[in-house]
Amino acid sequence: MKSHDSKSMGQNGQSTSVWMNVPRHDFGKLTGDLQTEVCIIGAGIAGLTTAYLLSREGKAVVVLDDGPIGGGQTERTTAHLASAIDDRYFEIERIHGEQGAQLAADSHSGAISEIERIVEAEQLQCDFRRLDGYLFVPPDESTDILDRELEAARRAGLHGVTKISRAPIASFDTGPCLLFPNQGQFHPLKYLNGLASAIQRLGGKIFTGVHAKSTEPGPPAVVSTQDGPKITADAVVVATNTPINDMFVIHTKQFPYTTYAIGARVPKDSLTTALYWDTLDPYHYIRLQPADPLDPDQRETLIIGGEDHKTGQADDKDQRHDRLEAWARQRFPMMGPVEYRWSGQVMETVDGLGFIGHNPLDKPNIFVATGDSGMGMTHGTIAGMLLRDLIMGRENPWQKLYDPRRKALKTLWEFTKENLNVAAEYTAWVTPGEVGSAEEVGPGSGAIIRDGIKKLAVYCDEHGHCHKMSATCPHLGCIVEWNSVEHTWDCPCHGSRFNAMGGVINGPANVDLEAVSEPQKATH
Repeated sequence: MKSHDSKSMGQNGQSTSVWMNVPRHDFGKLTGDLQTEVCIIGAGIAGLTTAYLLSREGKAVVVLDDGPIGGGQTERTTAHLASAIDDRYFEIERIHGEQGAQLAADSHSGAISEIERIVEAEQLQCDFRRLDGYLFVPPDESTDILDRELEAARRAGLHGVTKISRAPIASFDTGPCLLFPNQGQFHPLKYLNGLASAIQRLGGKIFTGVHAKSTEPGPPAVVSTQDGPKITADAVVVATNTPINDMFVIHTKQFPYTTYAIGARVPKDSLTTALYWDTLDPYHYIRLQPADPLDPDQRETLIIGGEDHKTGQADDKDQRHDRLEAWARQRFPMMGPVEYRWSGQVMETVDGLGFIGHNPLDKPNIFVATGDSGMGMTHGTIAGMLLRDLIMGRENPWQKLYDPRRKALKTLWEFTKENLNVAAEYTAWVTPGEVGSAEEVGPGSGAIIRDGIKKLAVYCDEHGHCHKMSATCPHLGCIVEWNSVEHTWDCPCHGSRFNAMGGVINGPANVDLEAVSEPQKATH
């Protein structure tokens, strides 16, 4: 295996998260057809957890990813391990009932415990630790939401949750807050490196730089790759953040949001190590990463996230990090210069819970894991635990709760609102271009231009060469938007993303934007 610095990959954008300085291994490309019991597409936390747990059961497993391990959204998380659900337990209870809320609490708590068990069993050096979490309201807002959440969390079985006078932050007074004990945090890429090594030790095979082109359920199931080789398997798991094998069903029940994060050094012990969240919409989320052993000052990294918006639907992306920093500096004056600025994409579902299990309208040997709803690390671990049991033919109490085929009538308004938002994005077909010609696109940037009845996505590189491609997302035909933060083309309908040159980097689209001309030198 060759190791490389992941910062050179640029797999999901040009920004760099606090995790990306960890070397990752290149496991090599698939050079011929293979037969296995389970083929897993996606080497993020959901895919590798599933592979590891199935390997422990003695299953033959093959993992494919078109980037490095963790090169999708796992490297863009802030790595909170929480049983405090983002969408609130009183809302989960309203939609799924008291038993559903209890199962949700049990699954997220169980995921943290499973990560802890794996860390101990494999002796992984990934900065895992248990710690408290604190939920507070913005200044001068009612604390009624805390009382409702306290009661609902306790009904869900989280009896250790308590209401206290303030979070342990000396630099600002949060006011009353909820204390959630036994939360967790870790370094996600160190954890995935350890999982990958364990999978290989157990006989599993991992291939990176391999693009899965299609899946056929069979039996046996067949995964075809872009370069030609095929994987034949009894079962296939699609763990690509959002499914690349489902055209419609799941994508009408979950919706892509872009979230932002910054990292800045703070003096050691200047802030109690814990998880912190407020109740704004969009909310802020905060944690500390331990000091790098090579840092002579032993400064910790304060990580703050927020400023979410629908993917491809904000014209102020450049300002999101600045607003996040301004919010943070008011509350954490000990912050040094911001050293990391990055963004990621989360899939929010209509009912607050992920979709894990048999892919709708597919044969029972095709499985999906998606809909992280902002809780990707625990959700990905829940996926591994639940999919292991489904593939092994065992009962799992969480199966019905996370079933991708479920319907929730109590979410009809949210379903309608989000899908009307998607429908409105198709009006971009009849609007003018953002600029009149490629010559108006500056070096290192992109814009949409109109070309007769078509729209083109034009990227001009740093050398002044303009690259023209179709602006039509190959998934369901939305017009993509330029992301000036990550230098990507983002689909505002279902969250497909493409690099500046049109190469697909995030589903549900699984092919590139169509190139329409050779690069031309712009005359600026």
